[in-house]
Amino acid sequence: MPATPPNSGPDDEVDAADRRTRRRDAQRDQLVRRRRLTAAGVIAGLALVFAVAVAKSGDGGEGAEQASAQERRSQLPGGGRSVFPEHRVVAFYGAPQDDELGVLGIGDPRKVADKLDAQAKPYGTRQRPVLPAMELIATIAANAPGSDGMYRTRQHSTIIRQYLMAARHANAILLLDIQPGRADFLSETKALKRWLKEPDVGLALDPEWRMAEGEIPGQTIGSVRAEEVNAVSAWLSGLVRENDLPEKVLAVHRFTEEMVEQQEALESHPGIALTLNVDGFGTREAKLSKYRDLVPKRFNAGFKLFYKEDEGLMEPDAVLKIRPQPDLVIYE
Repeated sequence: MPATPPNSGPDDEVDAADRRTRRRDAQRDQLVRRRRLTAAGVIAGLALVFAVAVAKSGDGGEGAEQASAQERRSQLPGGGRSVFPEHRVVAFYGAPQDDELGVLGIGDPRKVADKLDAQAKPYGTRQRPVLPAMELIATIAANAPGSDGMYRTRQHSTIIRQYLMAARHANAILLLDIQPGRADFLSETKALKRWLKEPDVGLALDPEWRMAEGEIPGQTIGSVRAEEVNAVSAWLSGLVRENDLPEKVLAVHRFTEEMVEQQEALESHPGIALTLNVDGFGTREAKLSKYRDLVPKRFNAGFKLFYKEDEGLMEPDAVLKIRPQPDLVIYE
């Protein structure tokens, strides 16, 4: 047994163990980010190929969707206008270009919807039914600058439409996730306006991939200031008001406190269900500790689960025992 250093005690041993755990988590996190960026690096070419293939096959019902759009405009799937606290949202996350981007993109979207339904059911109760969601990465961070130097790629509209149709088929909502690279969240949000005007489309912001000038996705962990989140929330609130839309989820992912700077300055806006989602992976103990540290006090809470990276995936009954209970549960 190694000798105990002079003047050390139980607290020092705990600190040393905590530092080792943090180093291990950081190394694992770096590996996952590099793997995802490798997948993202091929997206610029694959997105167009995929979109053309989908366009040739047809989306099987766009006309019917347009005809019934007006009937749905003021309602969420299943009825009602408020997401929280009436529902618990359970989502699959990902994009179709590569399996490494998340479970949502693995296989045909309508078949994935069936898997989502099976995963979400245990979270529902009579008092709080489940509202399923598909969180599609609509702006994908990349490790190459692209033609505009923004280190991000936007999904083709054909792909977004296909996932929206699949979500509607499953009575789910679609969340459009933004990994902005060197762009800003408000600009990327406005680029998605045609979709966000729909009653069943919400938004998710991923500050890990929000780069400052000179930073490259995968080499730096990004962050966002509260004022930028507020600008997105205010703009989205105006869209809800102008189009008489039901409440929209605005999820903000983070796995460090610094990822959302000046959190105390975050604002609530009418028609927007601002949700801070705790986005860390690892052991159950590490995930619960991070959730306790980062769970919001004034806003809705989210909790993310990773099929591949989590060590001992938590079952739904264990997730429902967390306090406070998550309003949003995401599987990647």
